[in-house]
Amino acid sequence: MNPPESSQSIRFDIVAGLTAAAVILPKAMAYATVAGLPVATGLYTAFIPMIIYALMGSSRVLSVSSTTTLGILTGTQLMMAVPDGDPGKLITAAATLTVLVGILLIVASLLRLGFVANFISNPVLTGFKAGIGLVIIFDQLPKLMGIHITKQGFFRDLFSIVHHVPETSLITLAVAAATLMVLMGMEHRWPHSPAPLVAAGGGIAASWFFDLPAQSVATVGMIPQGLPSLTMPDLALIEQMLPGALGIALMSFTESIAAARAFAASAEPPINANRELLALGAANLGGALSGAMPAGGGTSQTAVVRAAGGQSQKSSLVTAATAAATMLLIAPLIGLLPHATLAAVVIVYSVGLIQPAEFINILKVRTMEFRWAIVACLGVLIFGTLQGIVVAIILSVIGLASQSAHPRIYVIGRKRGTSVLRPLTPEHPDDETFDGLLIVRPEGRIFFVNTQLIADQIRFLVEQQKPKVLVLDLSRVQDIEYSALQMLMEREKRATENGATLWLTGLNPSVLDVVRRSGLADRLGRERMLFNASTAIERYQMLQSVKSDA
Repeated sequence: MNPPESSQSIRFDIVAGLTAAAVILPKAMAYATVAGLPVATGLYTAFIPMIIYALMGSSRVLSVSSTTTLGILTGTQLMMAVPDGDPGKLITAAATLTVLVGILLIVASLLRLGFVANFISNPVLTGFKAGIGLVIIFDQLPKLMGIHITKQGFFRDLFSIVHHVPETSLITLAVAAATLMVLMGMEHRWPHSPAPLVAAGGGIAASWFFDLPAQSVATVGMIPQGLPSLTMPDLALIEQMLPGALGIALMSFTESIAAARAFAASAEPPINANRELLALGAANLGGALSGAMPAGGGTSQTAVVRAAGGQSQKSSLVTAATAAATMLLIAPLIGLLPHATLAAVVIVYSVGLIQPAEFINILKVRTMEFRWAIVACLGVLIFGTLQGIVVAIILSVIGLASQSAHPRIYVIGRKRGTSVLRPLTPEHPDDETFDGLLIVRPEGRIFFVNTQLIADQIRFLVEQQKPKVLVLDLSRVQDIEYSALQMLMEREKRATENGATLWLTGLNPSVLDVVRRSGLADRLGRERMLFNASTAIERYQMLQSVKSDA
């Protein structure tokens, strides 16, 4: 007899939660080091934030803790706030930053700003993440090599690493190389396997057996045993950290909503963007007070949950419970973990941020978007990670404005022998047009940004073809703004002066209402406002027939 479905679901969630913990906890500790924080911070981030999101989020499988992107963004902000790297100040600054991220996300939820997730286009996000990936990889190289450099920016750091290559610690490099082999081998043979746990366990064992600390191999050091204590933010840092918190909040939400949507099953409830904002905000706010760093949903860890059969957020509760058990029982053992091992974990799971195939796909489709992706990547490398977010957003807005400012305008013909209307193209040279009739179809919203361009194109077509009747097919225009309406009225006046007549067709209810309230409908009359372009052709042919008979 099969067990009840609920029992099966719980069993799947337990297995998924334990499997995810084996992957998430070592990675969370590694991402904490990316941010310049103690590895314990990573465990804290996989504890309270994960529990809060599990209770409030709209996704059934999204796993919320630290991510590579949030780790590097947090580290950049903390480095500016605490340039001397004082451990106590760093923890306080991290709490302040995470509180701000949580508050910003909650405020965004109250203002129903869930749509903001769509403000960064996919090509720009591809470039931004590639830049982040490169920054993270080269940021971790010194730890792999056992060398120390002063961070001054991506390109200076790169030259500094090359300069310090002769100082490489061979034993540290050997530890890193062994870790990389384990991680890449397991991920290649068994995708979504607990490779980070095996690598971390191996690093701890090697550290104990070979007494690596005595051989100048840097290790994590002492980790406080027990659950996290209350951590209070520093109000004096709020003004300084607010801009960075805005960027981190945006990336936390963008990554989370993308991962949640990517792994949502068709039978599951749709992802509620505003509820996600609230859940992520509460998770960060609660995590801040328990020593966590900014948190968000991760694609790779969510993939592990789904691949392991996770059915609900019970799997995240199991992962959080595992994090608590780790803090209570084996925290001292983790202190033996070599930094080179953690750096290897970070590098292996950051390489996925760099997707050359995606750049190639973008280039195949649109050259302009490919340029945006490249500029977004360079923005991160040249100006820094937080400034890179600003570059990414500006590029996305410019891209949106550029597309809106250059709408497509088609001259419409009819497929010979049918009633099908379509744009005239060289691929269909036999499509028929009608002497004295010009049908023009603009697409998209017509507003002040693109009004003049549309007017210029229509004027060029009219001067070129000199029609008796100009038909504006507005069936693909969803909205028309006041400036555009003035353009229409001016076009009607000029067409009349030049001996042509303006007809409008295909007006949707909102556009029709605007045309009526402007008085243009009264000037045109019912006979010049038609249902669609086919009706306009029929009417034009009928009028021509009447004239010829007369």
